[in-house]
Amino acid sequence: MLSTLPLSALAVLMLAGLLLDMLLGEPRRLHPLAGFGRLAAALESRLNQGRHRRVRGMLAWCLAVLPLLALTAATLAWAASQWGAWVWPLHALLLYAALGLRSLRDHTAPIARALHGGDLAGARQLTARIVSRDTQDTSESDLAKAGVESLLENGSDAVFGTLFWFAIAGGPGALLFRLANTLDAMWGYRNARFGEFGWLAARSDDVLGFIPARLTALTYALLGHTRPALRSWKEQAPHWPSPNAGPVMAAGAAALGLELGGKARYDGVDELRPLLGEGRHARATDLARAWRLIAKGSALWLAIFTLIAIASELA
Repeated sequence: MLSTLPLSALAVLMLAGLLLDMLLGEPRRLHPLAGFGRLAAALESRLNQGRHRRVRGMLAWCLAVLPLLALTAATLAWAASQWGAWVWPLHALLLYAALGLRSLRDHTAPIARALHGGDLAGARQLTARIVSRDTQDTSESDLAKAGVESLLENGSDAVFGTLFWFAIAGGPGALLFRLANTLDAMWGYRNARFGEFGWLAARSDDVLGFIPARLTALTYALLGHTRPALRSWKEQAPHWPSPNAGPVMAAGAAALGLELGGKARYDGVDELRPLLGEGRHARATDLARAWRLIAKGSALWLAIFTLIAIASELA
């Protein structure tokens, strides 16, 4: 499924996809990932029961991802055979559908505004929409910490991982990564309901996100406090439960000069998670700082990929 498009075309299409995302944001109606989420929920309700749940989960993953991916790739191949390069913009549309750079800002900026305005109850409700932890009794610092952690981790998933797989395999690559990431977000929990059923969802996301996560961590380090970020990545990431989120969040926290992690409440139970980064506790203003770090990283990736494309043309 590796892309047959020229690197120069991929660079232009990557720029187009990023611009569409920033200009249009998430579709308010008929978002393709939202529709996919409903399909995934229906499959899970039918198959996540009885015996052999790991096998059932693998079947559900294949039924959710493979037909859509095959249909997309086949449609692009057929259209290219009919219209040639006129089909290339469809790759940019697929990238736009998979990207979430602007949506990260749109979901966290209202939290910052609520905190700045002293509306703690509103900030708690808004934060609960983007994180799985309990927010009923959280402080301003806890809410800012939750938002920054969500931004840093989702920067890898919704932005950098998507750009990485787009560079590798065009629109179908971006689509594959985001579908796998969506299923991991829905099924990849280590609990009684999803521990077996979500095995493939979690493992596939780990594999597809392995290289992008480390490139994301490096990006955060280069654009922030570099030495502390690299040190936190090396020393703290191995203690984080997720093999990909650990490097991303440790490097991102230290790059911003923040200390994240620590205590958080899930389903009424306090969990003491490893500390991430080094520096002060998060504040409302750090939500915008974290998003800008991701946006600058996106521009850096586009610039580097463009230079690679130009070098390949001149070689």
